[in-house]
This record gives sequence, structure tokens and C-alpha cells, in this order.
Amino acid sequence: MSSLSRELVFLILQFLDEEKFKESVHKLEQESGFFFNMRYFEDMVTNGEWEEVEKYLSGFTKVDDNRYSMKIFFEIRKQKYLEALDKRDRAKAVDILVKDLKVFAAFNEELFKEITQLLTLDNFRDNEQLSKYGDTKSARGIMLAELKKLIEANPLFRDKLQFPTLKNSRLRTLINQSLNWQHQLCKNPRPNPDIKTLFVDHSCGQPNGARAPSPVTNHLMGAVPKTGGFPPLGAHGPFQPTPAALPTSLAGWMANSSPVPHPSASAGPMGLAAANNAGALLKRPRTPPTNNPAMDYQTADSEHVMKRSRPFGVTDESHGQSSYSTDDLPRNVVMTINPGSAVKSMDFHPVQQILLLVGTNMGDVMVYELPSHERIAIRNFKAWDLASCSVALQATLANDYTASINRVVWSPDGTLFGVAYSKHLVHIYSYHGGDDLRNHLEIEAHAGSVNDLAFSYPNKQLCVVTCGEDRVIKVWDAVTGAKQHQFEGHEAPVYSVCPHHKESIQFIFSTATDGKIKAWLYDNVGSRVDYDAPGHSSTTMAYSADGSRLFSCGTNKEGDSYLVEWNESEGAVKRTYHGLGKRTVGVVQFDTTKNRFLATGDEFMVKFWDMDNVNLLTSTDADGGLPASPSIRFNKEGILLAVSTNDNGIKILANSDGIRLLRTVESRTFDASRAASVAVVKAPAIGAFGPSNITVGTGIGDRAAPVPAMVGLNNDSRSLADVKPRIVDESIEKSRIWKLTEINEPSQCRSLRLPDNLTAMRVSRLIYTNSGLAILALSSNAVHKLWKWQRNDRTTIGKATASIVPQLWQPASGILMTNDISDTNPEDAVPCFALSKNDSYVMSASGGKISLFNMMTFKTMTTFMPPPPAATYLAFHPQDNNIIAIGMEDSSIQIYNVRVDEVKTKLKGHQKRITGLAFSHVLNVLVSSGADSQLCVWNTDGWERQASKFLQIPSGRAAAPLADTRVQFHLDQIHLLAVHETQIAIYEAPKLECLKQWVPREASGPITHAAYSCDSQSIYVSFEDGSVGVLTATTLRLRCRILPAAYLPPNPRVYPLVVAAHPSDPNQFALGLTDGGVHVLEPLESEGKWGTSPPTENGAGPSTTSGAAGSDQPQR
Repeated sequence: MSSLSRELVFLILQFLDEEKFKESVHKLEQESGFFFNMRYFEDMVTNGEWEEVEKYLSGFTKVDDNRYSMKIFFEIRKQKYLEALDKRDRAKAVDILVKDLKVFAAFNEELFKEITQLLTLDNFRDNEQLSKYGDTKSARGIMLAELKKLIEANPLFRDKLQFPTLKNSRLRTLINQSLNWQHQLCKNPRPNPDIKTLFVDHSCGQPNGARAPSPVTNHLMGAVPKTGGFPPLGAHGPFQPTPAALPTSLAGWMANSSPVPHPSASAGPMGLAAANNAGALLKRPRTPPTNNPAMDYQTADSEHVMKRSRPFGVTDESHGQSSYSTDDLPRNVVMTINPGSAVKSMDFHPVQQILLLVGTNMGDVMVYELPSHERIAIRNFKAWDLASCSVALQATLANDYTASINRVVWSPDGTLFGVAYSKHLVHIYSYHGGDDLRNHLEIEAHAGSVNDLAFSYPNKQLCVVTCGEDRVIKVWDAVTGAKQHQFEGHEAPVYSVCPHHKESIQFIFSTATDGKIKAWLYDNVGSRVDYDAPGHSSTTMAYSADGSRLFSCGTNKEGDSYLVEWNESEGAVKRTYHGLGKRTVGVVQFDTTKNRFLATGDEFMVKFWDMDNVNLLTSTDADGGLPASPSIRFNKEGILLAVSTNDNGIKILANSDGIRLLRTVESRTFDASRAASVAVVKAPAIGAFGPSNITVGTGIGDRAAPVPAMVGLNNDSRSLADVKPRIVDESIEKSRIWKLTEINEPSQCRSLRLPDNLTAMRVSRLIYTNSGLAILALSSNAVHKLWKWQRNDRTTIGKATASIVPQLWQPASGILMTNDISDTNPEDAVPCFALSKNDSYVMSASGGKISLFNMMTFKTMTTFMPPPPAATYLAFHPQDNNIIAIGMEDSSIQIYNVRVDEVKTKLKGHQKRITGLAFSHVLNVLVSSGADSQLCVWNTDGWERQASKFLQIPSGRAAAPLADTRVQFHLDQIHLLAVHETQIAIYEAPKLECLKQWVPREASGPITHAAYSCDSQSIYVSFEDGSVGVLTATTLRLRCRILPAAYLPPNPRVYPLVVAAHPSDPNQFALGLTDGGVHVLEPLESEGKWGTSPPTENGAGPSTTSGAAGSDQPQR
């Protein structure tokens, strides 16, 4: 068979797999003999499907082909024979002996006789060689491991164990290209040709004068439905033939690592991956999503699903051209701080980027606030619980109660930091803002020095990775301190660790002082890599900020230093940077920034390289006074650089942005706040950390209330002068006329619980269709529900109403719109959906892939973007239905262009998952919000970040670590509603100036959700106690409170999780409840609206409310 014909078979295999023709896939694999599907083989062996096992093998080898094949068949038939004996089915055992095992007598007669004698034993385990035979399941597992080794070593299987790398639906893509070409040849091409058959060449009909569209962007072949209602082509994931495909990067390193136990196995990354049995360890390896369906949806009856021609979810990053200059580098010395002893390690806070963590050779760990030059916290070395320490450590400390610090590092969200000491110990501190450091964990991690420490997130659980003089790497639970993994294999002290992840695979690089590099999965199986660092140097490894490029830098015993970039796919050095000097002592330190620059402390200066140029870019001596190998550290934005000095100090270098940042923050910290800092109010955590120590009071009447500090991107601690709202305690003022409307009985409003005969699960998301004719809910079990109001005599316009019961609508097929949940528990996922402007499509996700559903048929048009990371928020561009903003669990935002099938850019600015997205077509901005309580503004022209601001967490209110922050634009597209469990706030975009803030009474419990009414005059707010508040949007004054008794039967555990406002009736809203119910609420027809607005006083704003509203605090 020709090479092209062979490749065509692979394309057909991919097509059959994508279309779920499973039996046909494996039949073609067997008949062609081109690809041995190890995963399928494993499943059959595990299930004991012996006839199918041998039938499948027969497509690739026969019993007497070679000694490997003979051993494979012998092991299978022996296992089948032993299982028959174990079941005491002697007749079957004899049959197997005669028909299956006798063939081996010609090659080893003694072995055959010994097998035959097993028939005479009551229990074949009495045979000494079989005495350790366990149960059937374990025996099959042991045999399977042996079979895999034999198959990999068998030359007949060489080049048949790895499926070629193909983009998704490659056969479909080729057909699309052919159709486009045929369409180009049409004499009278139509702009939107209707392709109805592949059996004959395409030709357009009557002329219409239209030009043929570009074959690049117009995919003519849409979904081709199968008979019997199969989903369209491309609706399934990529072909996954390999038993355990490690990420390309790690697999590449493996390909160059130590020898494989079975050298006859096929060469390449998969050979070693399988030999290391990664397949059994990585639960559901996923072929990288190099190609997924794209879609172009304009009308409800258009089901054309464009096929992608480029990788999905990957930005086109060109490393060849730099948009940066040397002016972007922080080279200007702006300040010096003096820790008092030699600096060994530094790290900037990942969020409050003007906070610098410092560790010294005397064991002191400190936190500096750079604008004020102040050391705001310090801890000296001390064993917290000496009695619990090992005898060796106690003896060491009894002799010399000092320890140097080898590493200090913040956790990714800045809530914790770790300290690695030169004597056995690791300390983990929790940081709560200001000077509030608390002891969290003390771990006696290693015997001798703890050389390095890093944080990682395997299985979405924060861990601490340490390494030490004892040649061991260990992984600890960052919450409990329990040891989870221990990796042994280095033959010298382990110098550094670098945890990272590619796709869903988490791994750790480690380096030792003998120049060896190893890589480990979190599985206790052993090193996946054994490689030499350049020059056998003690080296440190680091990824670029976006995780796409890997670098290392180190110095060997001869004093030669090496700074290199690695080619991960090959496990080889890609480029070596020039300009490092020779040293007599120490190891060169380095850091990366902006995905663009490298820096080292070398030869009494700081040297800089462009990542794409091996020659030195520039250097600075920081006005002198640096040691031969200074410690260096960039802040996250790369605008500040800390450098250690000869006289036990630290110089802070900055670029123009860094200088502006420091001056801005310093000017905000005015004298009054310094005077008041003695009486610091410890505000609760904002996102994951507290504010700085600034408290400002403003007197109103006879009482002063504190303005809660607002922590900005760079510890942007805001004072009264910066935030317009002043705090008004409503209980102080007494209204003479107005009274809050309270609704606490069903007779006081119109409410309707929508009918539901499906499984009741809590409602995670809720929305009215744009027409106002229906309500769509997404439950926590990933199922969508759609209620439609039918047009009749009573509802001539067919509008949603609480007066008429709607229909829980399903298409005639009876199918449900159910999101992909992959391997996730939908109860733990963060569901999200977005509705197209014409109500034809809904895009939705529940922790798995994003699904596109047709709202008319409920059919899944396509799925794309498999996690991780999972999508957590979706929003359509207001002016282009083909631009989608996708908020992710990893805190990034992807801007995806459907029409050209491309992730245009990836926005990074948050520290926790994205929980809200809102476009303004007036300002041409996108506002994002996250579980870090931060708002960011992005310009939609170039997608640059214009502003960012943290919510002001009210004093005395504690926010959950992952509390959602939602955003919604006012009708004017300028004012922005921000919703957090502690408050409702109004900001003015794009500068994010806080105009008003409303804090509910604590008795109501946390806010669960809120939304503008369709006219933006009211805000509907739901609470955990089951009540709903109606605020006047212009003043943020509560004018109506609906108590749960008005719409719920007595049940204290049920409350609304989400509120949705009707798109055309400003007084109607719907609630999605924890018990799965959906309620529509409207005021009585006689009332017409929810309460009355409180009066204003002298045009200066609202007066206070009375009665029950007295404890709700608005800020204006």
C-alpha cells in the first residue's frame, strides 16, 4: 500500500473515532495493521475478553513470528487457563490446554508438562512458582504490565504504537478545501453556497452576480448529520489512541533520557512514556487540542459549523519581533533599603507589587513596603516547636541556634509565603495585610539544608515543593503540612525545584549540584528525565511568565556560567546566551520578566538579554556597590527590580512605570493616615489578603465610620481623598415621611414557581431570552431548562408573566441541553452561559468543554476548549456575534474570534478565576471581575489593560476566599454595577472611580446575586436569608424588601442563588433557588412597582430609611 493510502487509513480512523464508530475503528485498526491501540488492548485484557484480545493481535502478529510474539500469546493463554482452574472449571481448562497451549509444547515441552500437571492440584497455588498468584483482577494487572513491555520491545509493533499527530477532523478539512476550490471554479459563484452532496462535484446554480468568497474563511462543508439523529461531525473530541501521552514538552525530554529497559521498543517519546508506565498513572491523558470546530452562527436555521484550520486556544505569539525597548527595563535606582544582614533571597508580592519579601543569612524574614521605605513586618529564626523537632536538629540548634535563609517565596495568590532554612526547617506564614504575619506551618522537611522551595497546584490543591541536602524532593500539603510525595534518585544534593504544568499534566523539574536535571510526576514512580545541565552546573530553571518558554541558568565547579533556553519538545538546549563572566565563588542568579527579558546578577552588575537574541542587550551597575553575584528579583509587572548590595542592603531599580507607581502610592499615603496608623483597623481579606494599614475617619453627625482600605493592583491603598463615597449610617438619620416597603405575605405580590418535571438541582445561572418570551436556567448538574410563555388570549404579546404558567419546553426529540462535564464533578464546577442576541444559540460550560447549543432543537452544535483551565464566564461582543470573551479558571481571559477561528489574545491581570465580564459598546471596553475582588478594564481595540481596582471590602465584613464578583453595565454603558457578597457598588468606567457603595445589614446574610432592571432604574439584590431587596439605582437606597415568606413555603434552607431581570418589564424579575426552583415575581397590578423611592434632601442625595432598613449602610 502506498504511503498516501496508508495516511488515508489514518484519516479514516480519526473520522470514525470522532463519530463514535468504535467497533469500526478497532476493526480497521486490526485489518490494516497500521496502528495498535494500546488503550483498547488494555481494556480488553482487563475485562478478560480473551477471544477479542487474540483476534485484535492477529492483525499485527502471529504466535510464531518471533520470541516476543510467542511470549505475548503464551502469557494470555496461560492467564485464561489459570482463571479456568481458579473457577474449578476443569473441562474448560482442559479445552484451553489442548486447543491453545499445546502449540507451545513444540518449543518448550517441559513447560507444557508443568502446566498440564496443574490439573492434578486442588489449588494451583500449591505450585511454588504460582504461590503468589492473587485474585483475578490483580493477576490480569500484573500480566498486562508484562504484555505492554513485550509489545513495546517487539519489532513488529515498531512505529505502530503512536497515532500520527493530526489536527481535529483532518479529513473534513481536506474535503472543505476541495469544496472551496470547486466553488472558486464556479462560473457564477454564490456567496453562501448550499452544499447538499459530496457524490458529485459542486457547482452553483443560477447566477446572482456575487463574488466567490475566500476559500480561507468560507468553510462550505458544515455539519453532516447521520441517519438516526447522530450529532454533527466535529462534535466529538480528538482521537486519543496513545495509552498515556505526556505533554509534548515532557515527552520530548523523555526521548533523550536514560536508556529504555526494552531497547527494541519503538523510538521516540512514547517509547519511554510507555516504558515508564505513565499510562497507568495519568488518569485520562488528553491529546493536545490542536484543532477543534469553530462556528459561525447568524440565524436560528443556520447549522453550518466551520471547521478550524489552526490550533484552538493558543495565541499566535511571535518571538521574532520585539515591541519592547531597553527603556522598558527597570535600570534607574530609586531607593535603597537596609535589612541589616546579607540578603539571600527576595520575592515581590504577586498582587500588592510594592511589597517585597526578604530573607537574610541570619535567618531574618521581612516584608518591606517600598514607597514608605518601611519594614512593616519581621520574624527572626526560631523553631516554633523545638520539642517536636528531630534529635539531630535539636542537637544542631543546641550547638548553634542560627540558620540562614535559602529561599523566600510568596504563594500564587499572596496569602502565604514560604521560607526555606539552611537547617532542616521550612516555615509557612499566612499574610493578612499590613504587619499581620501569622505562623501557619512548621515542617522539618529535610536532613540538613533545605535548598529550595516552591508552591504548586497539583489536583487543584495548593502544595509546597521542597528539596534539600539529603538529595530528596518532597511535596507537602500547604494547608495541613502532610507529606504527599517523596522523590528520590538524585546522587547529589538537590539545588533547585521548578514545578510547572503542561495541559493537564503537573510535573516538577529538579536540579542537583552535580549538574543532573530530573523531572517527576506527582506519582512516586520515579524520575521521568535524567539529563545533564550545560557544563554540569548547579542550575536554576524557570519558565517565562506565560509558561511557554523554559530557561535555566547556573554555574559549575570550574566557575563557568551558562544561561540557556531549552527546546522542550526535544529536551535539548535551543540557544545559549553570551556575556556571562567566570566567577570564583557562588552561583549566578537570574530572573525573567514580561515574556521578553532575562536578567542575571553577574560581575558586580545586572545584565539583561532579549529572550530572542543570544547577545547581551544591556547592563547596569546600579550606581555601584553590588557584589560579584548579586541576588535579583523582578516584580510581576517587570517594572521594579530588587538587587542585593555589598553592604547588606537592597537597591530598588525601576522604569518609568515603576517610578510612577511608587510616587503615586507614596502621595496617597498622606500624613493624616500615618498619624492614624496606630489605630489600624484590620479589614477582612480582600480576595486573599488584607489591606495596608491605613484608616481614615470622616465624621457624620456624632459618629465617625472608617473608610475601608482599597487594595489596588500594586497595593493601591486608597484614602478618603481618593474615593468619592462617604459613609452614611442610615440608623443615625431619621426619616419623617418615607417608609420602606416590606412584602412578607404572598398576597402582597404576584409570584409563580415555574413547573418542572426534571431532576431538581440548584440553579446556577438564570437568564431571560432577549425577546422576553422565555427563561433559561442552567442547573448544577449541567442540564439546561427552558420555559416558554405561549401566545394566547390572555397574553397576546407572549411576554413572560407571573400570572400565567409557562411550559417547560423540550423539542420533539426529547433531548436535553446538557453540558460536557469531562472528568469534573459538575457540583464543584463554575457554570456559565451566554445567549446570542437573536436567542438562537446558547454557549455554555459546566467545568468541561464549552458547548454551543441550538435553542430551537437543543442539539449540540459543537464543543471546544477542553479544560484545564475550565471556562468560568462567557460574554458575546455587543457589536460582533463572532467575538467571544471567555473567562477562565486560571484567571486569564481569552478573546476568541469565531469567524477566523482564532484566539486573538489572552488577557492576564487577575489572580483568581474570572467571575464576571461586561462589554461597553459606548466606551469600547471590556470590564472583567474575578474571585480576587478585582475589576479590570480592557480596551477592545488593542486589548490593553486601561485600569484596575480592588473592591472596598467593608470594615468588619469577612469575604470568602473565592467570593464571586459580578459586573453589569448601566444602560448608559458608562456606569458599572459591581456585585460582591459584601456590597453593591457603582463605578464609573473606564477609570473605575467608585461613586457609590451599599452595604447590607448583616442579618440578611451575604449577597448571593444582583442585577439591574431593564431600565437601569432599579437593582434587584438576593440574599442568603431568602430575602430580595429592591434598590433605587441612582441613590443605592433600599426602597423595598421582599421576605422569603412572600414567595416561598417555610423552609429556612432555601434561598435564591441568582436573579435575572426581565428585558422589557422593569418591575419583573426571576429567581433561581438552591432547591432547583425558578420563581417569577411581579408587584401587584394595583401597585405597579416595587415600593417608592425615598426622598432626597436639598438635592444632595437620599435621606435615610427607617424601620427595618436602618442597619443597611449606603455609601455615596
